[in-house]
Amino acid sequence: MQKTYYDPADLKKFNSITEWNEELGTKFFEYYAKVFEEGSLTAREKSLIALAVAHTVQCPYCIDAYTGDGLQRGITKEEMMEALHVAAAIRGGASLVHGVQMMNKYNKLSM
Repeated sequence: MQKTYYDPADLKKFNSITEWNEELGTKFFEYYAKVFEEGSLTAREKSLIALAVAHTVQCPYCIDAYTGDGLQRGITKEEMMEALHVAAAIRGGASLVHGVQMMNKYNKLSM
């Protein structure tokens, strides 16, 4: 197995971030747990959102975690892929809409 910069085994060490700052680490994990509790959205819906966001921020640890979490919650590969495409469309659109800023600046400078 080829070693990469991101070591999948590090995901299991995530809780260890509290070792260097127990107060803030603990508060983060309390917040994190609260966010993923059932509320207006189901835990399944939140898992699917988390998977899409994980792709958007390109976090391989989160992609691994929420792919596994999604499978445990009965999320299908088709649903996962559709969520990924939604994330890709939003990310692509966000890049393109900033083209308006470029166009405005170009028009101002080229006058």
